[in-house]
Amino acid sequence: MATYIKIYDLCGANCIAAKHATKLYEQIYPLLKAGKEVELDFTGTYRFLSIFFNIAIGQLFRDIPADQIERSLKFTNLDDLGQRVNKQVIESAKLYYADDNYRKAVDSVMAEQFSYA
Repeated sequence: MATYIKIYDLCGANCIAAKHATKLYEQIYPLLKAGKEVELDFTGTYRFLSIFFNIAIGQLFRDIPADQIERSLKFTNLDDLGQRVNKQVIESAKLYYADDNYRKAVDSVMAEQFSYA
């Protein structure tokens, strides 16, 4: 039986805050790492920022195999916008964590950009 998490109870209608994403990550990471199933129910949510999904979902791919995440993590009642943002984050995270050369290139570009700020 999957662990059920109602996202609205965590962050309300807006999935935008890093603190809520961190809290979600801290809830789901140990469950997925242990091979358990998790269902994230997005009923009542309608605003999404990629940073939310990057923190809550994207970094899971650092330590957990992509196929395990895809088998064990379910998203329900996520509207079209949320699905698009989440899909983009997942695709980027898979590539970033699976390819050392790609990760080094991205990190190098990001470091360079922030050094000019």
